[in-house]
Amino acid sequence: MLYYLFEYLHKNFDFPGAGVFQYISFRASLAIIFSLLISMVFGKRIIEMLRNKQVGETIRDLGLAGEKQKQGTPTMGGLIIISAILIPTLLCAKLHNIYIILMIISTIWLGLIGFLDDYIKVFKKDKKGLAGKFKVLGQIGLGFIVGATVYFHPDIQTKVEIPEAIVYKVNPTLVTQIVDVDGTTHYMLEKKLPNTTIPFVKDNEFNYSSVMALLSEGMREYTWILYILAVIVIVTAVSNGANITDGIDGLATGTSAIIGATLGVFAYISGNLFFADYLNVMYIPFSGELVVFIAAFVGGCVGFLWYNSYPAQVFMGDTGSLALGGIIAVFAIVLRKELLIPILCGVFLIENLSVVMQVAYFKYTKKKFGEGRRIFKMSPLHHHYQKLGMHESKIVSRFWIVGIMLAIITIVTLKLR
Repeated sequence: MLYYLFEYLHKNFDFPGAGVFQYISFRASLAIIFSLLISMVFGKRIIEMLRNKQVGETIRDLGLAGEKQKQGTPTMGGLIIISAILIPTLLCAKLHNIYIILMIISTIWLGLIGFLDDYIKVFKKDKKGLAGKFKVLGQIGLGFIVGATVYFHPDIQTKVEIPEAIVYKVNPTLVTQIVDVDGTTHYMLEKKLPNTTIPFVKDNEFNYSSVMALLSEGMREYTWILYILAVIVIVTAVSNGANITDGIDGLATGTSAIIGATLGVFAYISGNLFFADYLNVMYIPFSGELVVFIAAFVGGCVGFLWYNSYPAQVFMGDTGSLALGGIIAVFAIVLRKELLIPILCGVFLIENLSVVMQVAYFKYTKKKFGEGRRIFKMSPLHHHYQKLGMHESKIVSRFWIVGIMLAIITIVTLKLR
């Protein structure tokens, strides 16, 4: 909203300083400042409101150290994070940008599903919360919307540079000329394809239609089905991964902030022709605006850590964890970096796998030996380390370190091919 106000003032009244709102870097800086202020200043009031309404966490007795002290800690703190993301985005971003619209929808959509789950747990006194099938249906619904939009929307496309010598061979309406600061002319060809990026590969562009072509050339026209299914799987897996990771103070919040900061680097590069050309990565027009959104996301997570770090004064609940995971998944998808998720979101992946492995091994050994056995002392993985006697602050710190290492490896994929 501020962008449109200052654009009007700049164009009609030449208002001093109004032109600075045209720059993504300035608006991203404002977004992170606003999100920090909202989460840290107003977060305290929201926590008090939750405490007054007795919106407290019910802790299951898992035999973990310090869990009794957490009983009654306010939950549904994800409202703080969502507010700290949406308000700065609405103030600082270009709201007509299709990528910003998708991210706002994703935030609200999964935030509402998580809120409903927390509401049932807290106010209806049902520890199971929202039935798992309804959560999954909600995630599938969002995945379908995102996948169909990215595949079919005319404003969502990528561009690739082509040599001047072959410009005359292609449709001129699909070619954009961009002049570099040194006077060099770049010819960019629009590509409306379901493509993505393969890490650690020199020619790193992968097209989903090539998978369908393995069946037959005629199957290429049904690529949209494969693409939407892939998006649904990614959104569901990452949002559940963040949800599972949110088991000890500050773990999911800090990990999400690290992932968000890394995705911000990719958004800035992918949305800037010259950086994209220099690093030989996919140029995605208009995606640079996502930097504003992800700045608010990182600021919201960091501000929430003020109250969520050990000992936590508030828990995010499913309201926050499902939203955080969904945002990360959708953000990676629209940047065509979904194949980097196993690396960048490695902490979420390991937490998810630890649960799958534990359950599968328990069922297998129970069927074979008549007695269920375990790989870990408890899953998810962070509880395994708690059972080993490690303090949760140390567990969180070490998981953050792993997250930072994975983020560095992800950024290295820009050059290491």
